[in-house]
Amino acid sequence: MLESIYVGMTGLLGYSRGLRVIANNTANLNTPGFKSSSLQFADMFYTSGGANGSTTQSEHMGFGLNTAGTAMSFKQGELRQTGNDLDMAVDGQGLFVLKDAQEKITYTRAGQFKFDTDGTLVSRINGEKVMSMDGNGNFAPISLTGKMMNLGKPTTRVEFSGNLSNTVTEQTTGGITVVDGGGTSHTLSIKFTVKSSDQAGTTMKVELLDGSAVVHTGEMVFVNGKPTVATATMQASYTPTGQPPMALALDFSSDVVLFAGQTSLKVDSQDGVGPGALAGAAFDTTGTLVMTYSNGQTVKGAKLALARFDSQDAVGSIGDNQFEALDQNAWHYGAASEGAFGKVQSGRVEISNVDLSQEFSDLVIMQRGYQASSQVISTANDMLQELFSMKSR
Repeated sequence: MLESIYVGMTGLLGYSRGLRVIANNTANLNTPGFKSSSLQFADMFYTSGGANGSTTQSEHMGFGLNTAGTAMSFKQGELRQTGNDLDMAVDGQGLFVLKDAQEKITYTRAGQFKFDTDGTLVSRINGEKVMSMDGNGNFAPISLTGKMMNLGKPTTRVEFSGNLSNTVTEQTTGGITVVDGGGTSHTLSIKFTVKSSDQAGTTMKVELLDGSAVVHTGEMVFVNGKPTVATATMQASYTPTGQPPMALALDFSSDVVLFAGQTSLKVDSQDGVGPGALAGAAFDTTGTLVMTYSNGQTVKGAKLALARFDSQDAVGSIGDNQFEALDQNAWHYGAASEGAFGKVQSGRVEISNVDLSQEFSDLVIMQRGYQASSQVISTANDMLQELFSMKSR
């Protein structure tokens, strides 16, 4: 009878552990990146022996229920939109790589990140640094240091379009803005003067002006109302005050014509950009940092490192939405959208993969198992009581 009580107690202990696993899963129903677990049950050892000491009949008497640890499910959870560009989720295989102050590497599916006061990308949970991977395969933090300003670039090419009137001998177009190497904008004008005109074509003197000062002089030849290929692009040199000389290509080749009517020549585009401050930072589907600036420029930075494992035996949960490597040989590193790694979804976070309907079904099973085990103990106890009462009869 005592053995039956001990066997029943193993059932109570095992099902109480199962209840704890279910309780942990349901409690983390809304925890980002959480991976549910299930308790693995196994029967205990057995003893063999013949009935009543006989060696002709074998008996295998079990000693109850054993638990063989838990198994995590790495099924992907729902990707929920947050509206925060620094919230990220991996759609597919891959975990983000973190490094704490003690240089310990951990992994997470909960991509809830921010840039700290030093401009370093960190986890919002405990402040671990989010890792990128350099060209040599080494981990490095992702930082905005030195990237808060975009210096822009000086103008090298100005493209024009519109009509130059062939009914006047002199005409001027203003509002030509160029940017020097220091990021300062300058407004120039361009003056066209007819030098000669006959059936072969029209030759014009072209002067680039900074105010009233001529900074460059050239010629353009029009044949049948269009500039010739040789003179359609003019190479000019302009020296802003306090800056080194800058080479400018004045391009009239696309949509500039010489016909009757009013002058409508204007600047179509110029490739110079002034300085700008950092306006936003986000990550694309490859995990690459994309920085946008107030001057309209977009610059790409470091790329997030991702990790994956070959076997679930190589990963262990350590809390705070993080995992650790139990077998480093089973881990691989790379970047999003490469090989077996999934894509990074910005503005989303992966929530728990807990299946509440499954947990409630398991809860009923645990409850019935616990109830049955307790009934076995009660029955064995009643039988012992009956045995003890035989003496007094």
